[in-house]
This record gives sequence, structure tokens and C-alpha cells, in this order.
Amino acid sequence: MSSLIDVGRKWQGRVIDGKFPLREWLGGSEHSAVFLTERSGDRHQKAAIKLIPAEVFSAGNLDVAAQLRRWAESAKLSHPHLMRLYESGRGQIDGENFLYVVMEYADENLAQILPQRPLSPAEVGEMLPPTVEALAFLHRTGFVHGHLRPSNVFAVDNHLKISADSLRKTGERDQQASSVYIAPEVANTGAGLSPAADVWSLGVMLVAIMTQKEPGITNTKSGAVAAIPYKVAQPYYAIAQSCLRHDPRERCTMNDILKPRAQEALPGREVEKTALAKRSKLWLIAPLVAAIILLALFFARRPHEAPTPTAESPTPAASAPADQSPAPFSERANPTQAGTERGRVLQQVLPDVSRGAQSTITGRVKVRVQVSVDASGNVSEAKLVSPGPSQYFANKALSAARRWKLNPPQVNGQPSSSQWVLRFEFGRKSTQVFPSEIKP
Repeated sequence: MSSLIDVGRKWQGRVIDGKFPLREWLGGSEHSAVFLTERSGDRHQKAAIKLIPAEVFSAGNLDVAAQLRRWAESAKLSHPHLMRLYESGRGQIDGENFLYVVMEYADENLAQILPQRPLSPAEVGEMLPPTVEALAFLHRTGFVHGHLRPSNVFAVDNHLKISADSLRKTGERDQQASSVYIAPEVANTGAGLSPAADVWSLGVMLVAIMTQKEPGITNTKSGAVAAIPYKVAQPYYAIAQSCLRHDPRERCTMNDILKPRAQEALPGREVEKTALAKRSKLWLIAPLVAAIILLALFFARRPHEAPTPTAESPTPAASAPADQSPAPFSERANPTQAGTERGRVLQQVLPDVSRGAQSTITGRVKVRVQVSVDASGNVSEAKLVSPGPSQYFANKALSAARRWKLNPPQVNGQPSSSQWVLRFEFGRKSTQVFPSEIKP
């Protein structure tokens, strides 16, 4: 079979196993494809379905039945920061056999923000505890994640969760492409996955999200040595150091990171003296914020309270102060720097979309455009950050973004150039735009 990247988009509209429609292409790789789907019941529930060709398992001498058992076992796990798996099975498209797994639909993943900027220490302080809590839970129940990296950290209804479709039992082997995220003992000796291997992956991810680059690994006579840039702020530098020790027996554990003393050192994170259940409630009460909903679904200090804009009343989204961070999973943001006054949208231009094109939409088509704005408030440059599944809608968003007018931010009393990210959401009945100022 040719790459699923090439053929997967053509399958929109097909139905898997007689019950899961492929509504919209969400992404994939050479060996898998992910689509928006829905689960039937009292009401249709949005979900994601991942398809893996059966021949991938044959080529790797892997047991298809064993993979179905893994998904069934993973579906029994329940944790507030672990993606839920609903169903799995076998299906067929155009004579090709597939395995599929249906899981929670995620709005964003952490890897989508890193090409634009690193995360701040305060954002990492919000991201790290729930991620580590989920991993500690897996380790207590005899599982390991095995695939921890930014692309597998998601926002689900403004709630941080890590993926669950690639879990393994402790000690089980897993075939993966070579990657710095794979612990040395797994990459070099083929050892089974372990909690310590997840700890290594966490250390690599910490460096990546704070520097936009994975650490360099040098193999020496005494073992693998990870180069951690000094610009990684404390306590994350020390945590990454402890995670990236060559000898897995010398690495910290997830429970070590969760200890109160370690929690006290996390910027932007108030230490709670309650158990995991109370700490998790913080992620359930964060309200949606119109001004920073753009790309923002992750980490910060205080929830803002603002009405969610609609296509009928877009003014609040355009005129409310926009915060710096377009980081996924956060509806909250960092405080404005001293001496800086945020810019405001003076004129937002909605894309001119034909009714025929709108009628083809299922769910929402999301496009992100980054614009550079000069000190007079005019857009000087616009470029696509995330084009979404349709070139038509991407071009419409780009054209509209070039015509926006903004009140420039003030830096020390003087108008300044700025950068914004505009998230366009195209629906069958309306189009919404959510702006966020990312610089200064």
C-alpha cells in the first residue's frame, strides 16, 4: 500500500466497520491515518478514529490479535489526564484490511505550538504535574507509555491528557523508528519498555518544549550523555538532568517529581496539600476565554472570564485584550510585561466563503494564520501556520487576514510593531475568528 498520507484524504465519507463514518481527515503518517468520526448513542459524540493497515503488522512480524488485546486493556484504564479509548476492531476500505481504534477527540496537541515559540516556565509549571500524574498512574497499574513526546500531549475540552493508544505492559518490547525520545537501554539493546524509559522521554520532552529543540545525545564509553542547554530554567534543568541519566536505575521517578518539595519549585504552580483528585480539579474549572482561545488551550496562571464570541457577535473576540501565548491547551495567559500595553483589533475581516463550500463542511475547519503588523496597525505580512485540511479555506483565511486593521501595542508609551495569530474556524453556518497577540 502507498503512504496513508497520500491516499487517506480520499477516504473522507467512507464508513468503517459499518458504524464509524470518516468525517474529516485530521492527520497521519506513512503507517496510520486519523479522522474525525462520531459514536452513535443517545446523541452523536465526536471522536477520533485511527486506522493502521494490517500489512504494517505483517511486515513487522507483529501480532494483530495482541494489538487488539492491548487496546482493549488500555480502554479499561481511567484517569483524568489519560485519553479515553472507546472501541477497537477491524475494518476494510477498497479491499484493504485495517485495525482501528476510536478515542477521545482532541482539540490541539503540544507539538503544534513549538514551531512558533518555546513554552514559558510558568506554562511548563502547569503542564508538567498533570502529565506526570498520568504517567505515575500508568506505572502503578503495570503499564508504560512508550511514546511520550509533544505530539502525544493533547487538549480535550480544555483538559490536558496524554495519548493511550500505544500503551504497553511493563517489560514488553515495542518496535519504533529511531528517536532521541527512546531511552538508550531500549534503543541500543532492545530491552523491554520500563517506567525508567518513560522518565527518559519526559526529560527529552522538557528540553524540547523549553528550547524548541531536543537535546543532543553523545554516546561515550560511559554511556549516553544528554546536552541540556543552560537556558532551560530551574527547576526544569535539574529535573531534565535527573531524567536523562544513562543508567535507568539512577533516574528519578514520576513520584519523585510529584513530591511536595519538587512542586514548590514549579513556577506558576501553587502547591496543593491535597491528593491527586483535588489537584486535578484545577483543570476542570478553567473557563473558555474568547480573547485567547486562539491556539490557546494550555497552561497558565489564572482563568479569565469572558463570553465566548459567536459569528453574530464577533466584537468581544476582536476587541478584548489578547494575551501573548497561543500555546495549545491554555485558555489562560502570562501577565503583560511592564511598560507594555496590548494592541487591539480595530477591523476584523471575515473570509468570503461560498455557500457551496460551506455546505461541504462537517464539524469545524480550523486554519491558523500568523500576521506581522507594523507600528501603524497595518498587516505587513501574513503566513499560514496551520492550513487545515482544505487549501480553499486556507487561502480564504490568508486573504482575509491581510486586510485586518489593528491598534498597535504601546511599548514605553510608543506604538510598536507586533505579531498576531488568527485562528479561523469555518462551520457550515458561520465563520469565527479568534485573535491572539504573540509579540511583543
